[in-house]
Amino acid sequence: MTDAAQTIQIAEEDALRADLYDFLAALLAGPPSKDLLTRAIGLTGDDSDLGQAIATMARVARATNEKAIKREFNALFIGLARGELMPYASYYLTGFLNEKPLAGLRADMAALRITRAPNVYEPEDNIASLFEMMAGMIRGRFGDPVPLQRQKDFFFKHIAPWAEHFFSDLETAQHSVFYAPVGTVGKAFLDIETQAFRMGAD
Repeated sequence: MTDAAQTIQIAEEDALRADLYDFLAALLAGPPSKDLLTRAIGLTGDDSDLGQAIATMARVARATNEKAIKREFNALFIGLARGELMPYASYYLTGFLNEKPLAGLRADMAALRITRAPNVYEPEDNIASLFEMMAGMIRGRFGDPVPLQRQKDFFFKHIAPWAEHFFSDLETAQHSVFYAPVGTVGKAFLDIETQAFRMGAD
């Protein structure tokens, strides 16, 4: 997704939300770079479900390496014909790619002034792009920060109906090692976002 080059002040809790959306988007968009893996290794958790999942992810990251995670990513998402998982809203909701959920997403992207970056060729309804869009709306990368109600509408329309199922599949996928706790982090974060939206945006 393209974004505006500007610095906008947002609340600390929103910055933390955006950081986690961006971090998960980067992990799911492609094999993590050395810098991203180093960042994962350095994370610490707390006693919450999310904190414990983050701590597990960091521990697994310390026990692996960039080359092994690249092989894992390719097996999960690329494969010879296709990967073990298909991380697209259309696929999870209809069983096929490029279906009605993607058309609805593109209409909402246009309304939010979000455009696909010229070097991105995958359908926009993949989980990495959707998380990147959420981070961009929070941070104001596509103009002003998007109000919480509109974030909520986007989340419940394009992410909530299928993403938990995807992250559950990622937790238990045959080829998941590093990405198993990534799935747990994703599920825990979605649960927090769901509860917060239900309490905070009417």
